[in-house]
Amino acid sequence: MSWKTTGASNEQNSAQYGFFDLLKRPVEIYVFIDPLCPECWSLEPFLKKLTIEYGRFFTIRPIISGKFASFKNKKVDNPQQMKKSWERTATRTGMSCDGDLWLENPVNKPSITALAVKAAELQGKKAGVRFLRKTQEYVFLNKQNIADEHVLIDCAKEALLDVEEFKKDLNSDTARRALQCDMKLTREMDVDTIPTIVLFNQSEEEAGIKMTGIYGYDVYVNVLKEMIEKDPKPAKKPELEAFMKHYRFVATKEVAVVYDWTEQQAKKELKKLVLKQTVKEVPVKHGTFWQFVD
Repeated sequence: MSWKTTGASNEQNSAQYGFFDLLKRPVEIYVFIDPLCPECWSLEPFLKKLTIEYGRFFTIRPIISGKFASFKNKKVDNPQQMKKSWERTATRTGMSCDGDLWLENPVNKPSITALAVKAAELQGKKAGVRFLRKTQEYVFLNKQNIADEHVLIDCAKEALLDVEEFKKDLNSDTARRALQCDMKLTREMDVDTIPTIVLFNQSEEEAGIKMTGIYGYDVYVNVLKEMIEKDPKPAKKPELEAFMKHYRFVATKEVAVVYDWTEQQAKKELKKLVLKQTVKEVPVKHGTFWQFVD
């Protein structure tokens, strides 16, 4: 997964680090996730902030993992319990997820979603990232069954994929092999909890660092610095409007985390952009999202 550092100023860093240091991006971050995992969804604000501040040092590669991704058919045993679990996670993390999905429109073939993400990645890392994000928005906010091919095609359109190519790839051996590779990697790295993040640097002698679960942002920064054996300053954050233009659709929580604001402060700044008519407020079950308006 390659995340673009939007609006970040790297001029100060160019003097501190050589051109080839920046070009190599010495760290690769494997993020083991499942599109149906609300804890993985709650990792989004931290990944955005890490990318903006330190993205010049790493690339991100999503690995589709978790119990849901491997199930071809899965009827949830206790949908009421799943609903409660999602609602608790939303309240705790600030990243909305509507648990009514499991009562109204349950996802019963999660492996199709996992395959679809790998099919999208065949159009490039950025395409895969955009598509994965769209599936998460559709399932957590809109209660859509992201195992339904029509819904997946809508996600592909919104993620600006070549839809005809995506349809072909969705049922291809290439996508299936890519998903099998992710599952194999999950086993080889002994990942049994999601989300899990594993960081590697370019030194073959050094083992990777595995982080299971969700941590505070500073923990991710410290581990990254340990991997690159440097203590760089974070890059300058973009103006909020530039951030919104790049990411298009974000939660209040994501803006608050990236800019070190309270959620109240984030809402106040975002409402200034609403008055400028460059951003639209989108209420969801737990909180608010904000959409950039062209």
